[in-house]
Formats: sequence, structure tokens, C-alpha cells
Amino acid sequence: MEYLLSNRQVEAGVRFEAISELFDSWTFRHMDDIGVGDGWRCWEVGAGGPSVPAWLAGRVGEAGRVLATDIDVSWLGDAPVDVRRHDIVRDEPPEGPFDLVHARLVLVHLADRDAALRTMVESLRPGGFLLVEDADPALQPLACPDERGPDERLANSVRRGFRTLLAERGADLAYGRTLPRLLREAGLEDVRADAFSPISSPACGVLETATILQVRDRLIAGGHATGGEIDHLLATIAEGGLDLTLAPLISAWGRVPDPEDDRDHEP
Repeated sequence: MEYLLSNRQVEAGVRFEAISELFDSWTFRHMDDIGVGDGWRCWEVGAGGPSVPAWLAGRVGEAGRVLATDIDVSWLGDAPVDVRRHDIVRDEPPEGPFDLVHARLVLVHLADRDAALRTMVESLRPGGFLLVEDADPALQPLACPDERGPDERLANSVRRGFRTLLAERGADLAYGRTLPRLLREAGLEDVRADAFSPISSPACGVLETATILQVRDRLIAGGHATGGEIDHLLATIAEGGLDLTLAPLISAWGRVPDPEDDRDHEP
């Protein structure tokens, strides 16, 4: 099924920049804690834009390797890494193994996300880390939690329409909360998870605007909003009159068991 937010649309670049501003520091903090460093081999799945692959390249240095894959690599031209067109569900996994596999805001959109998760786990070396970060729109579904007037109600109504469009294309709107369990069931150890939800950042408005523009015609066709309502909402966002927030981004990470670790602790 066609991905709702296609990389081929001009708004995709705006979305990637806003996502980078909102979430990169959060993602990099987790990678720091995992210990990504010189010589690591990393696979960035569904990379979208270049910011995460470029950061990884700086960390692993010349002795390491960073592979960035996506079904559409249009926005990865400037990334100083190995870029490859790849469908995580349908294509054979790239040559590994990897020390780190990372995916952000990818699996929630896939119909066969279980197969994608298995592929990522199987691509790790013993002792390697998987870091998956995905949204949970059902956990906090509102664009404006402080629904104090008609503009906030309109923003929340349009967000509900967007969630409906996502669900119609197979997105799991409660996926983020399942990640710790799924990583444990996949055989990973030392599984941890936390969540981040920005509130009232200017980048939230930029992202919301770009997203609405990408799906405007579908929102209207589905009866979720009129053209006039969308125009009014976009103008209100541009004026800075709304405290917009996003669904929580849930980050979960774990480590493939390494038999060498057990031997290290043998008496």
C-alpha cells in the first residue's frame, strides 16, 4: 500500500528538517548512551533525511561504516555515508553484521513491521544494539491538548482525520508502547525504553503544516476537513497562535546476547 507521506513530495524535505530539529538530540543521546564510537558498523533503516547518518559517520570515523537505506533516497544525496535504495520488508538484508541498527518513525507505518523488526535483529552481530524509535499517536492523540477554543478544536479535528488516513494505510497507532515487549520477544537483552513529546516548539508548527499540505487533498476527499478549514488552520499555525504538540516518540533499545560475555564470567 502507498505510503501516506511520500518522500517524492516537496514537503517531505521540510518534514525531515523539522523532525531533525525536534528529535535528533533525543536520538543522539540514546546513541551516546549505547556507546557508538570509532570503528562501529551502523545501519540506518528508513533514513529519510541525512542528519542521523551524518552524525553516525562522524562518530564511527574512517574505520567504521554507516549504511543509510530507504525506499526513496532522494533526500540523502549529501550524507557522507553509503546510501542504498532498500525496502526493509521485501528486499534481502544488506551485508552485515552491524554493531548498531536504528530506525526512527519507520516501523509504525509498515504493514509487515514484524518482518522488518526480525530483519534488523538478525542483521546484528552478537553484542550488537538495536534502537527503534516510533510514535504512539493513540497514547496522546491531540494536536492541541489545551483545547480552549475553536482553533484548537479544529486542529484536533484535522489531526483525527490524519490519524484515520494513517490507519487506513496499515499504520499501528498504538505501536510505540509495544516496543519494549517486542524487543524482548525478539531475544534482545537489557531492554530499556523511554518517551519524548515536544510541546509548543516552533518546529511542531513547521511539521504540522508540512504534513497537512502533504495530505490536504486526502483530508478533503475523506470528509475530514473542508478546504476553507484547512486554509484557516494553516494561517493560524503560521501566526503562532496554537500550542501544537506531537504524539510521544518512544525509544526502545536492547542488545543481542553475546556468548563471549558468558565465557568472560566463567570461574
